[in-house]
Amino acid sequence: MLKRFLPNAHVKSIFEITPEQLLDQGIHGIITDLDNTLVPWNVREATEEVNAWLAQMKEHGIKVSILSNNNEERVSYFCEPLGTPYVCSARKPLSKAFKTVAKKMGLKKEQIVVIGDQLLTDVLGGNSAGFQTILVVPIVQTDGRITRMNRMIERRILNYFRKKGLIDWEE
Repeated sequence: MLKRFLPNAHVKSIFEITPEQLLDQGIHGIITDLDNTLVPWNVREATEEVNAWLAQMKEHGIKVSILSNNNEERVSYFCEPLGTPYVCSARKPLSKAFKTVAKKMGLKKEQIVVIGDQLLTDVLGGNSAGFQTILVVPIVQTDGRITRMNRMIERRILNYFRKKGLIDWEE
């Protein structure tokens, strides 16, 4: 059961993920979370670094879509200036939105990676839908009420994975 929470990889930041690494693994599409993955949850626009990272992915032919549980106003305000496809109110970890995005990308599951900062939404949802997953350290340590509850559960799962030697990353 806990295997569904185990990411394929873990990094400190999206900026450690390069298009060359992804292409070497046969990855041609990214489904990424927004809040605390690309920017802090309380930052409304993409930073220069995020813009450069997205541009780099596009230059290498890697499709990027944003999948967020946040509302239309928040997600569209971030994504529309970038011209990045998105799905808001995704109801992660349910797999329907993940599969919808993959279909729009026109890629096979094996060609897509899900990137996010939460085990209980991003990793669980991505794994359940059959995608590879990468867990990133949350950009900021503050969260909304529901996410704070999720983080308490996540800490227990991460500690279990560390004790079993399945994950070595520290927050």
